[in-house]
Amino acid sequence: MGAQVHGTQDFDKVKRSEIKFSEEAMATVQKIISNYPPEKIKSALLPVLHVAQAEFGGWLSPETMDYVAEVLTIKPIEVFEVASFYTMYNLKPVGKCTLEVCQTSSCWLNGAEDIVRYIEKKLNIKVGETTKDGMFTLKTAECLGSCGTAPMLQCGASYHENLTFEKVDALLEQYKNEGRLRSYTDKDYHNTL
Repeated sequence: MGAQVHGTQDFDKVKRSEIKFSEEAMATVQKIISNYPPEKIKSALLPVLHVAQAEFGGWLSPETMDYVAEVLTIKPIEVFEVASFYTMYNLKPVGKCTLEVCQTSSCWLNGAEDIVRYIEKKLNIKVGETTKDGMFTLKTAECLGSCGTAPMLQCGASYHENLTFEKVDALLEQYKNEGRLRSYTDKDYHNTL
């Protein structure tokens, strides 16, 4: 597999040979796969990509996508097509905490744009950028399904709703103090209203 499958991203065969799920992650992947009939194994792709993204630094390199294809016995291009379609998958390195601020109607009407600008100023980054310390990446997202508690943002599996600047300050401080990768597979997620 090469650049024709992964756009302009380079593919490193040596790096690919080093990528392997930990025993715990592979057990999770096998459990996910067991939920689907063998002829429908591709249905496990979305949750397996979440596991891979959490396992390999918060993003999906071409080598990681190739590995996921091997594990699921599907074509690498099938993995890339899915990973590049959904905004919840990162195709380049991101910070430990990816802050995804909803920007759809309810959130926008209730101040999401102000929240984004506040985070940009507070962290000295723009949407799509990562802080110099590698802690935070700021993204905007389409509807995250929390319209009644807008504006909101998602970080890993956690939802933070009814945002104010003060709540944003507390969240940033909390995540910075934790100092760890947040992902969609977090079992210790916490939703705040």
